[in-house]
Amino acid sequence: MSDGVRHGGSDAGPVEQGAWWVDPALLVREDFERVRGLLDSAPDAQARSVAAVYRASAHLHRDASPRVRRQLLALDAARYGHRELAARITAVPVDGEEHARWGVEWATAGQIDSRFRYALTGWKVPSVATAVVDGRAVAVGPSWSGGNNSRALRMWDLMTGEQIGEPLAGHDGSIRAVTTGAMHAGPVAVTGSEDGTARVWDLTTGEQFGDPLTGHDGWVLSVATALVDGRLVAVTGGTDHTARVWDLGTGRQIGDPLAGHSHWVAAVATAVVNGRPVAVTGSWDATARMWDLTTGEQLDDPLTGHTDQVLAVATAVVGGRPVAVTGSNDKTAMRWDLTTGKRVGDPLTGHSHKVGAVATTVVNGRPVALTGGGDATARMWDLTTGEQLDDPLTGHTDQVGAVAVADVDGIAVAVTAGAVTGTDDTVRTWSLRERRRNAEPTEEHSGTVVAVATARVDGRSVAVTGSADGTARIWDLDAGERMGAALTGHTGEVHKVAAGTVDGRPVALTGGHDALRLWDLATGDPLGEPLTDPDGPTIARAMAMVDGRLLAVTSGGHRSGRPMRVWDMATREPISGFPAGRRRGHADKVIAVTLGQLDGRPVAVTGADDRTVRVWDVTTGKQVGEPLIDHDCSVRAVATTAVEGRPIVVIGSDDKTARTADLTAGLQLGEPLRGHTDVVCTVASGTVDGRPVAVTGSWDATVRVWDITTGEQIGEKLVFPAMVHAVAVTPEGRLAVGFGTELAILAFR
Repeated sequence: MSDGVRHGGSDAGPVEQGAWWVDPALLVREDFERVRGLLDSAPDAQARSVAAVYRASAHLHRDASPRVRRQLLALDAARYGHRELAARITAVPVDGEEHARWGVEWATAGQIDSRFRYALTGWKVPSVATAVVDGRAVAVGPSWSGGNNSRALRMWDLMTGEQIGEPLAGHDGSIRAVTTGAMHAGPVAVTGSEDGTARVWDLTTGEQFGDPLTGHDGWVLSVATALVDGRLVAVTGGTDHTARVWDLGTGRQIGDPLAGHSHWVAAVATAVVNGRPVAVTGSWDATARMWDLTTGEQLDDPLTGHTDQVLAVATAVVGGRPVAVTGSNDKTAMRWDLTTGKRVGDPLTGHSHKVGAVATTVVNGRPVALTGGGDATARMWDLTTGEQLDDPLTGHTDQVGAVAVADVDGIAVAVTAGAVTGTDDTVRTWSLRERRRNAEPTEEHSGTVVAVATARVDGRSVAVTGSADGTARIWDLDAGERMGAALTGHTGEVHKVAAGTVDGRPVALTGGHDALRLWDLATGDPLGEPLTDPDGPTIARAMAMVDGRLLAVTSGGHRSGRPMRVWDMATREPISGFPAGRRRGHADKVIAVTLGQLDGRPVAVTGADDRTVRVWDVTTGKQVGEPLIDHDCSVRAVATTAVEGRPIVVIGSDDKTARTADLTAGLQLGEPLRGHTDVVCTVASGTVDGRPVAVTGSWDATVRVWDITTGEQIGEKLVFPAMVHAVAVTPEGRLAVGFGTELAILAFR
């Protein structure tokens, strides 16, 4: 068939997915909208599976070159467990390009979800609402782009993800809140801003209605709309500890401010209780309050139960009764019967961080709440039973700061946005009627993978990963699965890992800000007690096998004044120290540390904010030679290797470049390795296809592999759906890449 998809039959080249086939070349080469339409219209489960693969990184590959699309699609196929499809996508030829040099062998799937529809990238949206404009379901929100606070409102089509029209500008300060309603039979948005005003916008024409609503003494943090005596009103909450009610037809404040909270009014919602329109306000004073919007009087006592700031409020009707759902900095959400003012059931628990956003809707006839958390997840709850429904929505790489819901072609859709205080700059949409995965979960990390090391154990290639979730994990790279249980016990981020041998036994070594821990690499069992420094904090800085010994470098923190210490893990004793801190050695904070050999001696190599790299003799604790100084910015990452017997250091920098230097001569080799568009935050070294290589990972979400001898890049740049924080080269020359919360293994072809 000419469209590249079919339901039965067989030609050479297609990929079989049960009773359904798709030509991989179609996915790689054809126009994005045409392929998406074909996949989304295919009826069977196998077709939907490939459609989910196609959507997983569509926000990245829809406008990308076929070469980048090929690589991302292969990665996402592997993340969904379709390894055969990943291999066939990698094999697709691209006109004018060499064949793909890196194939994806397998990847974890922690950030993919069959309910995911698409993402809008480059935008941080502190508040989001939905509406119907000219028959289209849209999302409305202020966007903070490129680090700049936004004073304008934008609209996106929830069917296509495309921006509609020009931004609606007029505020003199950043917009903090948005809601929608209807005036004169047309959709409107109401915005609250740091300039102390609220404004009303005609979403059809893009024009502002009337003058700004002024009166708050401080920022307007929250806004909601309601009908009072047939009039559309807005309720705004501010940093002046009050809420205010506005007649949107006249632009005038109705009555006195709603005063009673003792801190910022961070959230507002409206409902109808016993036939009366009411507002529910949530405050940093840890309470919620109800107000009669006709009289302006507070109803009943405050809703108390949260132990920290109330950050979000939404309302719904459950079993014919009006309820409120509140989200709090205490990591819980709570349900309240607005008729009685009493809490309903137990708190909704599951988030491991604050619940900063709440929305309500109906899914499959059930009233549900959607909560957004500081743990980078959104969760759906049955408001009748209080039970969590399905798995969390995962994919954001930092806290979820805003949520909204809409009906798109009869499908309940969630809109989630990364918080402006975090690093996630995406707005994502999700179908709430589908179950989660097309591949079985592999119990991945729930936090960013920040460290990876590789080794051979009993003939198997393994990797050890460390994560911001406080755990380390061991992976069988040949089988593509986790080995044993997670390695737990650290009290915070596990930001350094190593694999090696101690007394002939294969071991993993992990470290964070609390201790060094040793593990049996074959079984995952702990070996002995955690190793801590008796003089204070034990912050892991580097770990490696050097001349047959497993060594670790620790520090006591930037302000402790203690020298860095080098530990021999066989004896579990320090063997030396070196004064790399600000007072002696580097003139500024040490960021990167690695271990290696120079002239047969173990050495530590450090990089710092003072833009220098220094070498230290591990045995004597003395600096070796002069500092390597040839950088435009802070040194972010270092790794050592040997090329034809010469000790080499690979250096990653905030100036978006990497460099290689000869440690014996103290000289840079060749020109800087250029190509990244953001900080080079992680580097590794190894051998690929018989050549010594440097591997660089960046905040630009790419990995590049370089021939150390020639300085040339090997193969194409590798693009990932999230920032890359960890890279390693396996003994047999594969790449291990930690991106977001996930791990991928790639092989050179």
